[in-house]
Amino acid sequence: MQGLMQNDPINLVSILQHAARWHSDSEIVTNSVEGGIHRETYAEAYQRTAQLAHALKELGVEEGDRIATMGWNTWRHLECWYAIAGVGAISHTLNPRLSTEQLHYIVNHAEDKLLLVDISFVPIIQANIKQLPTLEAVVVMTDEAHMPEDDLGIPVLCYETLLQGKATEYGWLSLPEDQPSSLCYTSGTTGDPKGVLYSHRSNIFHAYAASGVEGFNANRTDSFLMIVPMFHANSWGLAFSLPMMGAKMVLTGPHMDGASVYQIITDEEVNKSAAVPTVWSMLLDHLNQNNLQVPKLEETTIGGSAAPRSMIVEFNEKYNVDVLHAWGMTEMSPLGSLNRTKMYLDKIPADQVLDYNCKQGRPTFGVDLKIVDDDGNELPRDGETTGRLMAKGAWVIERYYKKEESALENGWLDTGDIASIDPLGFMQITDRAKDVIKSGGEWISSVDVENAAVAHPAIQIAACIGVAHPKWEERPLLIVQTYPDQEVSTKDIMSLLSETFAKWQLPEDIIYIDEIPLTATGKVDKKPLRAQYQDYLTPA
Repeated sequence: MQGLMQNDPINLVSILQHAARWHSDSEIVTNSVEGGIHRETYAEAYQRTAQLAHALKELGVEEGDRIATMGWNTWRHLECWYAIAGVGAISHTLNPRLSTEQLHYIVNHAEDKLLLVDISFVPIIQANIKQLPTLEAVVVMTDEAHMPEDDLGIPVLCYETLLQGKATEYGWLSLPEDQPSSLCYTSGTTGDPKGVLYSHRSNIFHAYAASGVEGFNANRTDSFLMIVPMFHANSWGLAFSLPMMGAKMVLTGPHMDGASVYQIITDEEVNKSAAVPTVWSMLLDHLNQNNLQVPKLEETTIGGSAAPRSMIVEFNEKYNVDVLHAWGMTEMSPLGSLNRTKMYLDKIPADQVLDYNCKQGRPTFGVDLKIVDDDGNELPRDGETTGRLMAKGAWVIERYYKKEESALENGWLDTGDIASIDPLGFMQITDRAKDVIKSGGEWISSVDVENAAVAHPAIQIAACIGVAHPKWEERPLLIVQTYPDQEVSTKDIMSLLSETFAKWQLPEDIIYIDEIPLTATGKVDKKPLRAQYQDYLTPA
C-alpha cells in the first residue's frame, strides 16, 4: 500500500520558481564585480535563469554533465546554480583560493565540461587552462563592455550575450529525487580533495531545515546579507533557503572588507547575516576605529571555525547583535547544528548563558549527533565527557564522489571533531581530532587556547599547535599575529591565559609572526605551522 498524496517532481529550480511567483518583488542586491550596486527581483532572476537554461542546452549541456563555476556571491552566480540544476546537470563550485595543484585535481577529477567564471578569476583560468583538458568552453559572467581579451585557446563566451533573445520560460525536467544537483570538494587537509555530490532531495530537505526557527529563521521581512561564499560548503544552504522564504538576499560580490560590509549592511538595512569569524573581525575593527553602529543588524551566524568568546561578547554588549554559533561541514550540506540559546533561557542559569552562547548548538530535525569513544561506544550527554562526534541524516554524505567504499562507520559519519553534548542537547566542539594536544597523558584543547588568546585587544589571529617535547610527548606552542601597529608582551598573554588555564595547560612558548597562513576557506592553516615548528622545543 502507498500513501494517496500527490507526488510532484523534485527539481531545485522549483525554489526559484516559487520565489518568483509568490515573492516576486523581493530583491537580490549585489555589490557587483564590475562596480556599483545591481538589483533584480526574484521574478527577474527566474526569467534570466530560464534564458540561461536555454543557452546551456544550446552549448550542448546534457543531464549529468559537470558544469563548473568560479564566482563571487552575485546575482549571475545564483542564476547559474539554478539553471544548471534545472536542466539536470551538476553545478560544481570551484574555490579560487585553492592551490594550482588542487584546482587541477578537482576539475579533472570532476571532468568539468564548461566553466562559468567571474572576470576577477579569468587570470587564474588563463594560467591553468593547459592543465584543464576537459573544459570545452568558458563563459565569463559579465557583459560585453567588461569582457577580457585573454586568449584561453578554447571558446570564451559572454554571459549577458548568451542570454539575449532567449525565452524567459523553460520546460524544466521532472527528475528523480536522488538525481545529483551539485558537487563541492573538501579542502583536502589530508590527501587529495574529496567530492561531495548533493542531490536535489538533500538540498531541498536541507533548505527547509536551514530556514526554520532552529536554523537561520529567515522570512520575507528579513534583509539577509549572505557573506559566506557560494564556493564554500554549499553556501551554507542559504542560496536555496533564502529564496524559499522570500527573504531579501544581499550579496557582497568581491567586497568583503570591513568598510564594504558596513556600508551594505547600512544601505540595505540588513538585519541578519552569516560568515566566518575572519569577516566579522574585519567588520568589528572598522566599527571600532570609526565609532560606528549597525542599528538594524539583529543577529549574525558564525561558523567555519569557533567564534572567540570575546567576539560574542563584543557583538552583544557593544552593538546589541546576537551571535548564533553554527557548526557543520561540506559533507553535511553543511548545517549540523545551530545555537539559539534564547529559546532555552528558562532552563539555563543566568551566570551560564554566555557559556552556552559559546557552544555550537543543537541539531535541527534531519540530523542526529552522538559522541563515541575509540571503540565506537556511545558516551553520556553530560556536558563534560568528550568523544568523537558522529553524525547521520538526510543531507549527510554516504560516500564520496567516484568512491566505491562507504564513508560511514556503522551508519554514522565520523566528523573528525572532538565534542561534548550536554543534557539540554547543546553540542560543543572542543577540538579537531588532529589538533588536540596530548601532553603528559592529558588533553589540551587548542581551540580553547586560541579563543582565550584573541581576547587580548592586540591579537588579531592565534594558532595553537602541539609540538614535540622530549619529556611530555607534546606541548602547546602559541603562534600569534597582532593587529598592525599593536604590540603585546609574552608576559601579558601568559597572564591573560592564566586566568582560564592551569599552569600545565599554558603554552610552552609564544611566537609572533607577521601573517598566519589561512586555508582556502579562511580558516587558520596549521599544516605549514606544524611543519615549520615541529622541532621547536626539541634540543638540537
